[in-house]
Amino acid sequence: MFVDKVKIRVKAGNGGDGAISFRREKYVPNGGPNGGDGGKGGDVVLKVKDSLNTLVDFRFTKKFFAENGGNGESKNMSGKSGKDIIINVPQGTLVRDENGLIIVDMFEPNSTFVLLKGGNGGKGNQHYATARNQTPRFSQGGEKTEEHEITLELKTIADVGLIGFPNVGKSTLLSILTEAKPKIANYHFTTLSPNLGVLKMYDKSCVLADIPGLIDGASTGLGLGHQFLRHIERTRLIVHLVDISGIESRDPISDFEIINKELSAYSPALATRPQIIVLNKTDLLENQDNVLEFKKYITKTKYKTAPIFTLSAVSRQGVEDLIKAIFDTLDTIPAQKQIEAEVFDFDRKTQVPVECFKVDEHVFEVVGDKLTSLTARMDITDTQSLAYLQKRLREEGVMNALIKLGLVSGDTIVIGDFEFEYTE
Repeated sequence: MFVDKVKIRVKAGNGGDGAISFRREKYVPNGGPNGGDGGKGGDVVLKVKDSLNTLVDFRFTKKFFAENGGNGESKNMSGKSGKDIIINVPQGTLVRDENGLIIVDMFEPNSTFVLLKGGNGGKGNQHYATARNQTPRFSQGGEKTEEHEITLELKTIADVGLIGFPNVGKSTLLSILTEAKPKIANYHFTTLSPNLGVLKMYDKSCVLADIPGLIDGASTGLGLGHQFLRHIERTRLIVHLVDISGIESRDPISDFEIINKELSAYSPALATRPQIIVLNKTDLLENQDNVLEFKKYITKTKYKTAPIFTLSAVSRQGVEDLIKAIFDTLDTIPAQKQIEAEVFDFDRKTQVPVECFKVDEHVFEVVGDKLTSLTARMDITDTQSLAYLQKRLREEGVMNALIKLGLVSGDTIVIGDFEFEYTE
Protein backbone atom coordinates (compact mmCIF):
# COMPACT_ATOMS: atom_id res chain seq x y z
CA MET A 1 0.00 0.00 0.00
CA PHE A 2 1.29 3.45 -0.92
CA VAL A 3 0.71 6.16 1.71
CA ASP A 4 2.17 9.63 1.13
CA LYS A 5 0.47 11.87 3.71
CA VAL A 6 -0.19 11.20 7.40
CA LYS A 7 -0.73 13.04 10.65
CA ILE A 8 1.05 11.88 13.80
CA ARG A 9 1.50 13.15 17.36
CA VAL A 10 4.94 13.67 18.83
CA LYS A 11 6.24 14.59 22.26
CA ALA A 12 9.70 14.95 23.71
CA GLY A 13 10.40 13.44 27.13
CA ASN A 14 9.83 15.44 30.32
CA GLY A 15 12.84 16.29 32.41
CA GLY A 16 13.20 14.36 35.67
CA ASP A 17 12.55 16.08 39.01
CA GLY A 18 15.41 17.12 41.25
CA ALA A 19 15.67 15.24 44.55
CA ILE A 20 15.33 16.49 48.12
CA SER A 21 17.82 14.61 50.25
CA PHE A 22 20.30 15.14 53.10
CA ARG A 23 23.47 13.39 54.19
CA ARG A 24 22.85 11.20 57.23
CA GLU A 25 26.07 9.21 57.53
CA LYS A 26 27.35 8.34 60.94
CA TYR A 27 30.16 10.60 62.16
CA VAL A 28 29.13 13.38 59.75
CA PRO A 29 27.50 15.86 62.14
CA ASN A 30 27.00 18.62 59.58
CA GLY A 31 25.53 16.64 56.70
CA GLY A 32 24.10 19.01 54.15
CA PRO A 33 21.73 18.60 51.20
CA ASN A 34 22.71 16.02 48.61
CA GLY A 35 19.70 15.76 46.34
CA GLY A 36 20.73 14.95 42.76
CA ASP A 37 19.48 16.56 39.55
CA GLY A 38 16.81 15.09 37.33
CA GLY A 39 17.80 13.60 33.97
CA LYS A 40 17.11 15.27 30.63
CA GLY A 41 14.12 14.01 28.65
CA GLY A 42 14.64 12.26 25.32
CA ASP A 43 14.52 14.14 22.02
CA VAL A 44 12.25 13.45 19.05
CA VAL A 45 14.53 12.91 16.05
CA LEU A 46 13.60 12.51 12.37
CA LYS A 47 15.92 10.39 10.23
CA VAL A 48 15.91 9.66 6.50
CA LYS A 49 15.98 5.93 5.81
CA ASP A 50 16.95 5.04 2.25
CA SER A 51 14.96 1.80 2.15
CA LEU A 52 11.65 3.61 2.72
CA ASN A 53 9.58 5.02 -0.17
CA THR A 54 6.17 5.34 1.50
CA LEU A 55 4.65 6.47 4.81
CA VAL A 56 2.64 3.29 5.24
CA ASP A 57 4.39 2.51 8.55
CA PHE A 58 2.56 5.48 10.08
CA ARG A 59 -0.88 4.23 9.13
CA PHE A 60 -1.47 2.47 12.43
CA THR A 61 1.25 3.96 14.67
CA LYS A 62 0.22 7.55 15.34
CA LYS A 63 2.02 8.49 18.58
CA PHE A 64 5.75 8.88 19.01
CA PHE A 65 6.75 9.87 22.54
CA ALA A 66 10.34 10.04 23.77
CA GLU A 67 11.28 8.67 27.19
CA ASN A 68 11.10 10.91 30.25
CA GLY A 69 14.23 11.68 32.21
CA GLY A 70 14.72 9.89 35.52
CA ASN A 71 14.32 11.67 38.85
CA GLY A 72 17.37 12.67 40.83
CA GLU A 73 18.45 10.56 43.80
CA SER A 74 20.30 11.00 47.06
CA LYS A 75 24.09 11.21 47.33
CA ASN A 76 24.09 13.81 44.51
CA MET A 77 23.21 11.15 41.95
CA SER A 78 21.55 12.51 38.82
CA GLY A 79 18.64 10.75 37.17
CA LYS A 80 19.30 8.99 33.86
CA SER A 81 18.58 10.79 30.62
CA GLY A 82 15.53 9.64 28.67
CA LYS A 83 16.08 7.76 25.42
CA ASP A 84 15.56 9.65 22.18
CA ILE A 85 12.88 8.37 19.84
CA ILE A 86 13.98 8.01 16.20
CA ILE A 87 11.29 8.43 13.55
CA ASN A 88 12.42 6.99 10.22
CA VAL A 89 10.98 8.71 7.13
CA PRO A 90 11.56 8.40 3.37
CA GLN A 91 13.81 10.89 1.62
CA GLY A 92 11.74 13.83 0.40
CA THR A 93 9.37 13.93 3.40
CA LEU A 94 8.06 17.40 4.14
CA VAL A 95 7.18 18.05 7.81
CA ARG A 96 4.50 20.60 8.72
CA ASP A 97 3.22 21.93 12.04
CA GLU A 98 -0.40 22.22 13.21
CA ASN A 99 -0.89 25.35 11.08
CA GLY A 100 0.53 23.83 7.91
CA LEU A 101 3.83 25.73 8.13
CA ILE A 102 6.93 23.87 6.96
CA ILE A 103 9.19 22.77 9.81
CA VAL A 104 11.77 20.90 7.75
CA ASP A 105 12.25 19.25 4.38
CA MET A 106 13.99 15.89 4.83
CA PHE A 107 15.70 16.33 1.48
CA GLU A 108 19.21 14.97 1.96
CA PRO A 109 19.88 11.21 2.11
CA ASN A 110 20.68 9.83 5.61
CA SER A 111 20.00 13.25 7.16
CA THR A 112 18.68 13.73 10.71
CA PHE A 113 16.73 16.55 12.34
CA VAL A 114 15.94 17.14 16.02
CA LEU A 115 12.25 17.97 15.88
CA LEU A 116 11.68 18.40 19.62
CA LYS A 117 14.20 18.70 22.42
CA GLY A 118 13.64 16.87 25.69
CA GLY A 119 12.90 18.84 28.84
CA ASN A 120 15.77 19.79 31.12
CA GLY A 121 16.05 17.99 34.40
CA GLY A 122 15.22 19.84 37.60
CA LYS A 123 17.92 20.81 40.09
CA GLY A 124 18.24 18.90 43.33
CA ASN A 125 18.23 20.69 46.67
CA GLN A 126 22.06 20.60 46.75
CA HIS A 127 21.98 23.69 44.50
CA TYR A 128 19.87 25.81 46.85
CA ALA A 129 21.99 25.74 50.00
CA THR A 130 23.08 29.20 51.17
CA ALA A 131 24.71 30.58 54.28
CA ARG A 132 21.30 31.62 55.57
CA ASN A 133 19.50 28.42 54.51
CA GLN A 134 21.79 25.42 54.87
CA THR A 135 18.96 22.88 54.71
CA PRO A 136 16.78 23.75 51.71
CA ARG A 137 13.76 21.46 51.67
CA PHE A 138 12.76 22.14 48.11
CA SER A 139 14.01 21.20 44.68
CA GLN A 140 13.19 22.03 41.09
CA GLY A 141 10.77 19.98 39.04
CA GLY A 142 11.73 18.71 35.60
CA GLU A 143 10.81 20.76 32.56
CA LYS A 144 7.54 19.57 31.02
CA THR A 145 7.20 19.25 27.28
CA GLU A 146 4.17 19.67 25.03
CA GLU A 147 2.55 17.21 22.66
CA HIS A 148 2.30 18.35 19.05
CA GLU A 149 0.51 17.17 15.94
CA ILE A 150 2.59 17.21 12.78
CA THR A 151 1.90 16.25 9.17
CA LEU A 152 4.31 14.14 7.15
CA GLU A 153 3.96 14.69 3.42
CA LEU A 154 6.06 12.69 0.97
CA LYS A 155 7.20 14.50 -2.16
CA THR A 156 9.11 12.02 -4.29
CA ILE A 157 12.63 13.12 -5.18
CA ALA A 158 13.13 12.44 -8.89
CA ASP A 159 14.91 14.31 -11.65
CA VAL A 160 12.45 13.39 -14.39
CA GLY A 161 8.68 12.94 -14.18
CA LEU A 162 6.84 10.79 -16.72
CA ILE A 163 3.34 12.18 -17.22
CA GLY A 164 0.41 11.58 -19.52
CA PHE A 165 -3.07 10.11 -19.56
CA PRO A 166 -3.58 6.61 -18.17
CA ASN A 167 -2.60 3.80 -20.52
CA VAL A 168 -0.31 5.89 -22.74
CA GLY A 169 2.69 3.68 -21.92
CA LYS A 170 4.43 5.45 -19.01
CA SER A 171 5.03 2.29 -16.99
CA THR A 172 6.22 0.41 -20.07
CA LEU A 173 8.65 3.20 -20.90
CA LEU A 174 9.91 3.32 -17.30
CA SER A 175 10.59 -0.42 -17.37
CA ILE A 176 12.54 -0.03 -20.63
CA LEU A 177 14.58 3.00 -19.55
CA THR A 178 15.38 1.69 -16.07
CA GLU A 179 15.45 -1.52 -14.10
CA ALA A 180 12.12 -0.71 -12.46
CA LYS A 181 9.46 -3.41 -12.69
CA PRO A 182 6.10 -1.63 -12.42
CA LYS A 183 2.85 -3.49 -12.88
CA ILE A 184 1.82 -3.19 -16.54
CA ALA A 185 -1.54 -4.02 -18.09
CA ASN A 186 -3.81 -2.72 -20.83
CA TYR A 187 -6.34 -0.90 -18.65
CA HIS A 188 -6.59 2.46 -16.97
CA PHE A 189 -5.07 3.02 -13.55
CA THR A 190 -2.79 -0.01 -13.64
CA THR A 191 -0.35 2.20 -11.73
CA LEU A 192 -1.69 3.13 -8.30
CA SER A 193 1.45 4.72 -6.87
CA PRO A 194 4.49 6.60 -8.22
CA ASN A 195 7.12 4.17 -9.49
CA LEU A 196 10.78 5.15 -9.42
CA GLY A 197 13.66 3.93 -11.54
CA VAL A 198 17.28 4.91 -12.20
CA LEU A 199 18.22 5.78 -15.78
CA LYS A 200 21.91 5.35 -16.63
CA MET A 201 24.04 6.42 -19.59
CA TYR A 202 27.78 5.85 -19.33
CA ASP A 203 28.87 7.51 -16.06
CA LYS A 204 25.67 9.56 -15.72
CA SER A 205 22.48 8.64 -13.90
CA CYS A 206 19.17 10.22 -12.92
CA VAL A 207 15.96 9.19 -11.17
CA LEU A 208 12.70 8.84 -13.15
CA ALA A 209 9.23 8.79 -11.62
CA ASP A 210 6.11 7.47 -13.32
CA ILE A 211 3.32 9.78 -12.07
CA PRO A 212 -0.02 7.95 -12.29
CA GLY A 213 -3.63 8.94 -12.60
CA LEU A 214 -3.53 12.30 -14.40
CA ILE A 215 -6.90 12.98 -16.01
CA ASP A 216 -9.13 15.98 -16.70
CA GLY A 217 -9.93 17.53 -13.29
CA ALA A 218 -7.00 15.89 -11.48
CA SER A 219 -5.93 19.20 -9.92
CA THR A 220 -9.35 19.52 -8.26
CA GLY A 221 -9.29 16.00 -6.87
CA LEU A 222 -10.77 13.87 -9.63
CA GLY A 223 -9.26 10.44 -10.20
CA LEU A 224 -5.90 9.68 -8.65
CA GLY A 225 -4.05 12.70 -10.00
CA HIS A 226 -4.55 15.10 -7.10
CA GLN A 227 -3.14 12.51 -4.74
CA PHE A 228 0.05 12.14 -6.76
CA LEU A 229 0.63 15.56 -8.33
CA ARG A 230 2.80 16.50 -5.34
CA HIS A 231 5.31 13.91 -6.50
CA ILE A 232 6.09 15.82 -9.67
CA GLU A 233 6.81 19.12 -7.90
CA ARG A 234 10.48 18.33 -7.31
CA THR A 235 11.22 17.08 -10.83
CA ARG A 236 13.53 19.19 -13.00
CA LEU A 237 12.30 17.84 -16.31
CA ILE A 238 8.97 16.50 -17.53
CA VAL A 239 8.71 13.78 -20.17
CA HIS A 240 5.17 14.10 -21.52
CA LEU A 241 3.87 10.94 -23.17
CA VAL A 242 1.07 11.19 -25.72
CA ASP A 243 -0.70 8.22 -27.31
CA ILE A 244 -0.36 9.32 -30.91
CA SER A 245 -2.11 6.21 -32.28
CA GLY A 246 -5.60 7.34 -31.23
CA ILE A 247 -6.69 3.71 -31.00
CA GLU A 248 -8.80 4.44 -27.92
CA SER A 249 -10.73 7.14 -29.79
CA ARG A 250 -8.79 9.83 -27.96
CA ASP A 251 -7.49 13.04 -29.50
CA PRO A 252 -3.71 13.36 -28.85
CA ILE A 253 -3.82 17.15 -29.03
CA SER A 254 -6.72 17.39 -26.58
CA ASP A 255 -4.97 14.98 -24.18
CA PHE A 256 -1.80 17.08 -24.30
CA GLU A 257 -3.70 20.28 -23.56
CA ILE A 258 -5.69 18.75 -20.69
CA ILE A 259 -2.62 17.40 -18.89
CA ASN A 260 -0.79 20.71 -19.14
CA LYS A 261 -3.88 22.55 -17.91
CA GLU A 262 -3.98 20.30 -14.83
CA LEU A 263 -0.28 20.87 -14.11
CA SER A 264 -0.74 24.63 -14.35
CA ALA A 265 -3.86 24.57 -12.15
CA TYR A 266 -2.09 22.56 -9.47
CA SER A 267 1.11 24.62 -9.49
CA PRO A 268 1.98 27.49 -11.85
CA ALA A 269 5.65 26.54 -11.45
CA LEU A 270 4.96 23.19 -13.10
CA ALA A 271 3.70 24.97 -16.21
CA THR A 272 7.16 26.47 -16.70
CA ARG A 273 9.05 23.19 -16.20
CA PRO A 274 10.98 22.08 -19.33
CA GLN A 275 9.23 19.30 -21.26
CA ILE A 276 10.26 16.63 -23.70
CA ILE A 277 7.26 15.45 -25.73
CA VAL A 278 7.13 11.76 -26.63
CA LEU A 279 4.64 10.59 -29.24
CA ASN A 280 4.26 6.95 -28.23
CA LYS A 281 2.74 3.88 -29.92
CA THR A 282 3.91 4.83 -33.38
CA ASP A 283 4.01 1.12 -34.23
CA LEU A 284 0.19 1.21 -34.33
CA LEU A 285 -0.01 4.01 -36.90
CA GLU A 286 -1.06 3.26 -40.47
CA ASN A 287 0.39 6.59 -41.65
CA GLN A 288 2.10 9.72 -40.25
CA ASP A 289 -0.94 12.01 -40.41
CA ASN A 290 -1.39 12.14 -36.63
CA VAL A 291 2.30 12.89 -36.08
CA LEU A 292 2.35 15.67 -38.66
CA GLU A 293 -0.84 17.23 -37.30
CA PHE A 294 0.53 17.21 -33.74
CA LYS A 295 3.84 18.78 -34.74
CA LYS A 296 2.01 21.48 -36.66
CA TYR A 297 -0.15 22.17 -33.60
CA ILE A 298 2.90 22.46 -31.30
CA THR A 299 4.41 25.25 -33.42
CA LYS A 300 1.49 27.46 -32.38
CA THR A 301 1.91 26.89 -28.63
CA LYS A 302 4.41 27.91 -25.94
CA TYR A 303 5.89 24.42 -26.27
CA LYS A 304 7.07 25.06 -29.85
CA THR A 305 10.72 24.75 -28.77
CA ALA A 306 10.16 21.51 -26.82
CA PRO A 307 11.95 18.47 -28.33
CA ILE A 308 9.52 15.96 -29.88
CA PHE A 309 10.34 12.27 -30.21
CA THR A 310 8.39 9.57 -31.98
CA LEU A 311 8.70 6.30 -30.15
CA SER A 312 7.44 2.78 -29.85
CA ALA A 313 8.03 1.65 -26.28
CA VAL A 314 7.13 -1.92 -27.21
CA SER A 315 9.68 -2.21 -30.06
CA ARG A 316 12.12 0.22 -28.39
CA GLN A 317 12.28 2.30 -31.53
CA GLY A 318 13.60 5.79 -30.70
CA VAL A 319 14.53 4.92 -27.08
CA GLU A 320 18.27 5.66 -27.41
CA ASP A 321 17.64 9.12 -28.86
CA LEU A 322 15.23 9.88 -26.00
CA ILE A 323 17.78 8.82 -23.36
CA LYS A 324 20.42 11.12 -24.83
CA ALA A 325 17.95 14.02 -24.96
CA ILE A 326 17.00 13.52 -21.31
CA PHE A 327 20.60 13.76 -20.10
CA ASP A 328 21.46 16.63 -22.45
CA THR A 329 18.49 18.60 -21.13
CA LEU A 330 19.23 17.82 -17.48
CA ASP A 331 22.75 19.19 -17.96
CA THR A 332 21.20 22.61 -18.64
CA ILE A 333 18.86 22.61 -15.63
CA PRO A 334 19.96 23.53 -12.07
CA ALA A 335 19.91 20.80 -9.43
CA GLN A 336 16.95 20.41 -7.09
CA LYS A 337 16.88 22.52 -3.94
CA GLN A 338 15.64 21.82 -0.46
CA ILE A 339 12.38 23.54 0.42
CA GLU A 340 13.06 26.27 2.97
CA ALA A 341 11.51 25.95 6.40
CA GLU A 342 8.80 28.40 7.48
CA VAL A 343 9.08 27.50 11.17
CA PHE A 344 12.71 27.84 12.16
CA ASP A 345 12.25 26.86 15.81
CA PHE A 346 9.35 24.45 16.15
CA ASP A 347 10.40 23.77 19.74
CA ARG A 348 9.96 27.41 20.71
CA LYS A 349 11.34 28.30 24.13
CA THR A 350 12.06 31.53 26.00
CA GLN A 351 10.81 33.77 23.25
CA VAL A 352 8.33 35.95 25.13
CA PRO A 353 10.19 38.64 27.14
CA VAL A 354 9.32 39.29 30.77
CA GLU A 355 6.73 42.07 31.21
CA CYS A 356 4.63 43.26 34.15
CA PHE A 357 1.03 44.50 34.06
CA LYS A 358 -1.49 45.83 36.56
CA VAL A 359 -4.70 44.01 35.66
CA ASP A 360 -6.81 45.07 38.66
CA GLU A 361 -6.55 47.31 41.70
CA HIS A 362 -4.76 44.63 43.72
CA VAL A 363 -3.80 42.11 41.01
CA PHE A 364 -0.56 42.18 39.01
CA GLU A 365 0.45 39.79 36.23
CA VAL A 366 3.93 38.82 35.11
CA VAL A 367 4.29 37.26 31.64
CA GLY A 368 7.34 35.77 29.97
CA ASP A 369 8.42 32.25 29.08
CA LYS A 370 11.41 32.34 31.40
CA LEU A 371 9.40 32.97 34.56
CA THR A 372 6.44 30.84 33.46
CA SER A 373 8.80 27.91 33.07
CA LEU A 374 10.34 28.64 36.47
CA THR A 375 7.02 28.68 38.34
CA ALA A 376 5.85 25.54 36.54
CA ARG A 377 8.85 23.71 37.99
CA MET A 378 8.57 25.04 41.56
CA ASP A 379 6.33 23.91 44.41
CA ILE A 380 4.89 27.30 45.27
CA THR A 381 2.86 25.85 48.13
CA ASP A 382 6.17 25.27 49.93
CA THR A 383 7.36 28.25 52.00
CA GLN A 384 11.00 27.86 51.05
CA SER A 385 10.15 27.45 47.36
CA LEU A 386 8.06 30.62 47.46
CA ALA A 387 10.87 32.51 49.16
CA TYR A 388 13.29 31.32 46.47
CA LEU A 389 10.86 32.43 43.74
CA GLN A 390 10.60 35.90 45.23
CA LYS A 391 14.41 36.03 45.39
CA ARG A 392 14.59 35.22 41.68
CA LEU A 393 11.96 37.85 40.92
CA ARG A 394 14.08 40.45 42.73
CA GLU A 395 17.19 39.35 40.84
CA GLU A 396 15.36 39.64 37.50
CA GLY A 397 14.17 43.15 38.39
CA VAL A 398 10.54 42.04 38.37
CA MET A 399 9.77 43.13 41.93
CA ASN A 400 11.06 46.66 41.31
CA ALA A 401 8.92 46.87 38.17
CA LEU A 402 5.84 45.68 40.07
CA ILE A 403 6.43 48.13 42.92
CA LYS A 404 6.67 50.96 40.38
CA LEU A 405 3.25 49.86 39.12
CA GLY A 406 1.86 50.18 42.65
CA LEU A 407 2.39 46.72 44.20
CA VAL A 408 1.95 46.72 47.99
CA SER A 409 1.86 44.01 50.63
CA GLY A 410 -1.26 41.89 50.35
CA ASP A 411 -1.61 42.29 46.57
CA THR A 412 -1.79 39.22 44.31
CA ILE A 413 0.91 38.33 41.77
CA VAL A 414 -0.07 36.04 38.87
CA ILE A 415 2.56 34.15 36.86
CA GLY A 416 1.21 31.61 34.38
CA ASP A 417 -1.15 29.23 36.19
CA PHE A 418 0.08 30.27 39.64
CA GLU A 419 -0.85 33.16 41.87
CA PHE A 420 0.38 34.14 45.30
CA GLU A 421 0.12 36.98 47.79
CA TYR A 422 2.99 39.41 48.01
CA THR A 423 4.32 40.16 51.51
CA GLU A 424 7.05 42.65 52.25
